[in-house]
Amino acid sequence: MATQKIQSVGFCAHYSQAGDWAFNYALRLVQKNSWRLNVFHFLSDPYDPEDDTEVRFTRQELTHLAIEKERELRLYYDELGGDYLEIGFRLCLDDSWKELHRCLVIREFQLLVLAKPESQAQFSGKPIEEFANGFICPVVLVGPEGPEAFRLNSPAALSIDQLEIMDGQWEKI
Repeated sequence: MATQKIQSVGFCAHYSQAGDWAFNYALRLVQKNSWRLNVFHFLSDPYDPEDDTEVRFTRQELTHLAIEKERELRLYYDELGGDYLEIGFRLCLDDSWKELHRCLVIREFQLLVLAKPESQAQFSGKPIEEFANGFICPVVLVGPEGPEAFRLNSPAALSIDQLEIMDGQWEKI
């Protein structure tokens, strides 16, 4: 079966140990293949089903918050990215599911990397594995057991030869 050639990777920011593992995996992958890494951050945290940031603030407060969050995002991941220049940042104000699909359609990534910070992690209002399985492109979940614990949705399993993951380090969701 033919698989899509990966040329860029999307990563959803998560400030945690698993988030750092996922970022480091995505960074190693793009550096080795000279791909682009697009780091997405959402004003309402898709990992927190209780986050209602967009509802709690006025438009002016949201604008100020967005500027602060984008600065925080760039400072944190610029440092982790080191000298690698092919890293883009995007602060997303829309719903995570809609925004990620929109970015996928306009070819901002062909592979999505997500941190799995805990065994019962949620993403976009559902269990993270359910989100990954329902997502149209390859998705790699990293964690929570360690930096070499990978879970792949079906499209990612079909693209395993492009993912730089060794046999025995991953399982299919």
